[in-house]
Amino acid sequence: MLYLMRDACDLMLTPARMAAGVARTACQNPFSPLAYTPSSRAVAASCELFERGTRSYAKPTFDLPASEHVVWERPFCRVIAFGAPSAKPKMLIVAPMSGHYATLLRGTVAAFLDTHQVFITDWADAKQVPLSAGRFDLDDYIDYCIAMFEALGPDLHVMAVCQPSVPVLAAIARMEAEDHPLVPQSAVLIGGPIDTRHSPTAVNRLPQERSIDWFRQHCIHAVPWPHAGYGRNVYPGFLQLAGFISMNLNRHQSAHWDMFNHLVQGDGDSAAKHREFYDEYLAVMDLTAEFYLQTIETVFIEHAMARGVMRHRNEPVDLGAIRRCALMAIEGEKDDITGIGQTRAALDLAENLPAAKKAYHLQIGAGHYGIFNGSRFRAEIAPKIAAFMQQNAALLPAELPPGLADVTTSGSDAVAEPSPPAALFADRALSQGSASAELRL
Repeated sequence: MLYLMRDACDLMLTPARMAAGVARTACQNPFSPLAYTPSSRAVAASCELFERGTRSYAKPTFDLPASEHVVWERPFCRVIAFGAPSAKPKMLIVAPMSGHYATLLRGTVAAFLDTHQVFITDWADAKQVPLSAGRFDLDDYIDYCIAMFEALGPDLHVMAVCQPSVPVLAAIARMEAEDHPLVPQSAVLIGGPIDTRHSPTAVNRLPQERSIDWFRQHCIHAVPWPHAGYGRNVYPGFLQLAGFISMNLNRHQSAHWDMFNHLVQGDGDSAAKHREFYDEYLAVMDLTAEFYLQTIETVFIEHAMARGVMRHRNEPVDLGAIRRCALMAIEGEKDDITGIGQTRAALDLAENLPAAKKAYHLQIGAGHYGIFNGSRFRAEIAPKIAAFMQQNAALLPAELPPGLADVTTSGSDAVAEPSPPAALFADRALSQGSASAELRL
């Protein structure tokens, strides 16, 4: 009912948005006398903010200086390749399935276009996937990861950003346990909630305070007609967006007030930056109910992976089986989503992986977003990732640009020393069809 009410409200506001657009045009068009009144800019700014604050945002585009083509596809995900096939090292970026689209990692992709053949997971909006495509849960997510690794291998390097760190690590552990020949050569886990008992954040504490029934009752809704996924139970993107905004409500209010002032003052550049950010931030997608609830229960409440009791298709997920795939953990000093120590726990749990194949980097001054995007990521983190992947390539690729420092340095960048396995694990909650994968390289 909540989903239906939301869609109905969106439709009812359509005439008001159209009227606001007309008024804005009248106050900005140089041929309109209203454009020369003292309050014209304020009225135009108010109309734009109203329109932007009440509409739904479409899925953004990557808009990068490289061609895009789909090389693998199933109902709930497709893999996009950037540029033509080349001899560069292959890097698969596993984007979060956490409400936002993969385009949130536009800057992450851009940082590696010159040095790697980059692929990224483009997860589907659950409300656009028909019920006939079947269900999608955490086990299916792990199946997808294994299938993608097989399709893109050999000599594949993987980067998991935030939420997918757990299923990516589980997929690698299952492949290692079966001595799979196409296990990735390295995996970089960025801000992944591997063990949320370390430095727990507000995001980690909520599942501990609520039962799984509370999440089922308050977070799950059926997709209404006329969406393609009509009848599918989902965790709506607009609910998750509300949670994101509530965590930093004052910051968002200040940003929109600044936007209003920029428009009134005629500061078009600052207004354009605001539009660019919020066009991405406010574009959200739904997650299947089964994926969301299984992730909450398995990762956040039960800490199954950390306790060594996680299973995939009734088979144990044992991180101790990881012996070949090198692991790098990256964390941010000011991350308020995934606290310090949560991602590094993966290095402790992979107790049989040689120390030379482990690396850790703590980015000083960076928050959650800053460890996979922005100036610090481009200048400090991306070079370390590229160097780590090069060091752990079975067949060394063509020379990378100079300046890629060796990750096995001292301090926060040190290779992790062997230590007793951490006791527990966890994650942050954030949805397969049966169609076969198709590789189109």
